[in-house]
Amino acid sequence: MEIKDFVENFAAQFDDTDASEITAGTVFKELDEWSSLIALSVIAMVDEEYDITIKGDDIRNSKTVEDLFNIVKSKA
Repeated sequence: MEIKDFVENFAAQFDDTDASEITAGTVFKELDEWSSLIALSVIAMVDEEYDITIKGDDIRNSKTVEDLFNIVKSKA
């Protein structure tokens, strides 16, 4: 599991935010497009791409995309 791929998969959940704006250090909850619907999309993406189940708490406890990546990686 590479952070580069995770960032790309994470960025793909956004329709109106340019993927180049999203990096490992992005504080994703500050993005204009961030919503509970995108949070659910991220949960589904992690399940589909990595076969790992994360919960809303995992997203709430993450500040950056890298924080979330580290949580997913720790469950792998």
